[in-house]
Amino acid sequence: MTNTTLLQKMTQIKGKCEIMAHIQLQSRKLYFYQVMVLEQKVFDDKIYDTIRCNIKRYRKEKGMTSAQLAEAVGLSHDFIRQIESEKTRSNFSVETLYRISVVLGVGMDRFVER
Repeated sequence: MTNTTLLQKMTQIKGKCEIMAHIQLQSRKLYFYQVMVLEQKVFDDKIYDTIRCNIKRYRKEKGMTSAQLAEAVGLSHDFIRQIESEKTRSNFSVETLYRISVVLGVGMDRFVER
């Protein structure tokens, strides 16, 4: 085999390798796009309502009144009632949520479960 023929074959192989690399790159991009589309997250638009219902549920399961929960957490009874109420749109901090979870013996993640 002459040097010219060898060079031609190497060029052909290099060209095929470049094409294969391009195809792989494109398929990875497509796969990545498919994964991104499939993994779109659905956010709970009523997350505060979900949390407030779960706080009330776990408080009742523990056999506590809202006044007892308020005292144990170190908040006013009125504030706990507002948190649990469907009528008021009361926002509360992560610290408040944490304190309530400790008193009720429930992980914070349980409050966001539907």
